[in-house]
Amino acid sequence: MELHILELFSGIGGMHYAFECSKLKGHICAAMDINTVANNVYFYNHPNTPVMNNNIQKLSVKTLQKLGVNTILMSPPCQPHTRVGQKRDVEDKRSDALNHICELLPKCTDVQYILMENVKGFEESTAREKYIEALEKSGFYFREFILTPTQIGIPNTRHRYYCIARRRKDFSFPAGKIWTCLSTESQMTYEATNLSDLLMEDTLCSEYLLDEKVLKKRVWLLDIVTRHATNTMCFTKAYTHYSEGTGSIYCPLSLDEMKTIFANLKKTEYSDNCEDAANWELLQRLRLRYFSPREVSRLMSFPETFNFPLETSNRQKYRLLGNSINVRLVGELIKIMCKE
Repeated sequence: MELHILELFSGIGGMHYAFECSKLKGHICAAMDINTVANNVYFYNHPNTPVMNNNIQKLSVKTLQKLGVNTILMSPPCQPHTRVGQKRDVEDKRSDALNHICELLPKCTDVQYILMENVKGFEESTAREKYIEALEKSGFYFREFILTPTQIGIPNTRHRYYCIARRRKDFSFPAGKIWTCLSTESQMTYEATNLSDLLMEDTLCSEYLLDEKVLKKRVWLLDIVTRHATNTMCFTKAYTHYSEGTGSIYCPLSLDEMKTIFANLKKTEYSDNCEDAANWELLQRLRLRYFSPREVSRLMSFPETFNFPLETSNRQKYRLLGNSINVRLVGELIKIMCKE
């Protein structure tokens, strides 16, 4: 079956690339989002796809029928289900769009497939209960997952909730649980991607060096990795704006060299003497830097053809990437959802 896809909450086009990654037949009929900066990035990369700068609550069955949609790929706002967003769930106005989709689904008889991504924690929400109820009422069969890209060989942790739904019930995954793997076969393996293959040349990354304040005050709180690391932290939209808990920091030295410098910092009781000249010299030798937007996009499996318009600031790039998806992982789920 050829897929005719509507991409909702489309952002910078992660679902578009995920569909391309799946190599299934079909096309993206249209994309819809209210973020104008994200829409500009989407159109910059996919000028032949109509991008509708509309509120999702304006979506109608008539629009779906006019577009000829039989598949919906979507990533609704995660803020109603996060600690930062105060976990207000359906009471958060940002849940209104998903609630509108739940009301539409029973009327969308032409839609055969739906994939939804959200933050880990959505599975415990009232919003999830309403969504599953809408799927069942509309005649869909579904399977739920909590997955991270490290499970398919990508050196980045990004646990997310996924739900794939279709009108046929013959999934290879038994119902009644939330799956934490992509295959019912425990021996299933994926080719690993090396972090070193995703890095830019150090000479191109001087603008991403950590500033003096962060180095002196926050260095002990950072997740620092070297080129042979097998994992990195989840990159959030606050990356570089806040130094801790928003993504990993890169050190171009070998792991042994880095450990030696930190051992020397500890010997001089660095944490109690931040302004010591010897400590500052050691810190500078680490050459710690943020991952560039290009490196973050690679860790999220965006292709090399993906790019940002020239007017997009680095701050905007990090925010947009932090709100996006892992392309390759979602591509795998699309294949499972549509498997004959």
